Amino acid sequence: MAENGTDCDQRRIGMLKEQQNGNFTDPSLPSERKRRDREERQNIVLWRQPLITLQYFFLETLITLKEWTIKLWHRRSLVVSSLLLLAALTAAYYIEGTHQQYVQYMERKFLWCAYWVGLGILSSVGLGTGLHTFLLYLGPHIASVTLAAYECNSINFPEPPYPDQIICPDEEGIEGSISLWTIISKVRLEACMWGAGTAIGELPPYFMARAARLSGAEPDDEEYQEFEEMLEHAEAAQDFASRAKLAVQNLVQKVGFFGILACASIPNPLFDLAGITCGHFLVPFWTFFGATLIGKAIIKMHIQKLFVIITFSKHIVEQMVSLIGAVPSIGPSLQKPFQEYLEAQRIKLHHKPDNGVPQGENWLSWMFEKLVIVMVCYFILSIINSMAQSYAKRVQQKMYSEEKTK
Repeated sequence: MAENGTDCDQRRIGMLKEQQNGNFTDPSLPSERKRRDREERQNIVLWRQPLITLQYFFLETLITLKEWTIKLWHRRSLVVSSLLLLAALTAAYYIEGTHQQYVQYMERKFLWCAYWVGLGILSSVGLGTGLHTFLLYLGPHIASVTLAAYECNSINFPEPPYPDQIICPDEEGIEGSISLWTIISKVRLEACMWGAGTAIGELPPYFMARAARLSGAEPDDEEYQEFEEMLEHAEAAQDFASRAKLAVQNLVQKVGFFGILACASIPNPLFDLAGITCGHFLVPFWTFFGATLIGKAIIKMHIQKLFVIITFSKHIVEQMVSLIGAVPSIGPSLQKPFQEYLEAQRIKLHHKPDNGVPQGENWLSWMFEKLVIVMVCYFILSIINSMAQSYAKRVQQKMYSEEKTK
């Protein structure tokens, strides 16, 4: 007993000495170390440590390029086949002939689809922070087509300049010929491509969780760790957010394809959790991606299109402007810029390229353009911060490995 008491006293004295020297680490608390490392990485942002952030960003970029180069080298046959196909397409593009009209048509369609798929991916994957491309690009595009369709009584806008600019066709349409389904058919391609891009952007959480489950490793990812903690404390969940996450997880796990389809078919901020759940429980890839693609590119996209088209239909817009004018005191002053904006849009729709310069934009258009620029800039900054933090994570993992080998 005396010996045991002496041993405990000696251990306590040793721990106190380590604390005084600032070297105390409890090996039983690896999660505490992960928390400190995560907090340290989160401080690596441009507005706190600009030089270190830029240095880590460039180093991470070089490492990523090196990794992609190695992967492409291991798939040399696929790369060579792709280059040969690209060379054949390039030759067909530049050689004169009757096929040029089809080449130009395919080029326009391909670039148009790629543009919206890319915006969808940016909206969903975001490299840490999603760019809200529906609010910034697709939503305004659908709204512009809706307003133009009701003003022109037609959706046969001249190409070019459509889709870069919308002007009414020379032949006047029949009053009342525009319906909801007519506008839906006009914007269906770009809307479905954007939805397909968002479905592709949901793949990283799925692959991360699947790789972690198959390898047995625990990735230092906040969403994945939150998912595992949720599974451990499922019975004790009380708050609404935890119960909602559990409901999504149970729906996906028990119902399978149709559960994933249900989660993907409605605006759902918790869908990343569905991707992690599918990866963790090893749901087949095509079950997950097929349900996600159908839900996001077809069902959810039509819901969002309907909402925007109905909101910006002619009578609804006129009613909203009238309601703004009915606000006591400030109503007329608020109503005026909206009326000027709508009038400017009507003039632009009936403007022909050879008729001089149309009326200038008002402050609403100017503010929206500046908002888009600010959000795009913030998105770029978030990518820089995210890649810098990824490099910091590499450094921490390397230090941890070296400590374990000592």
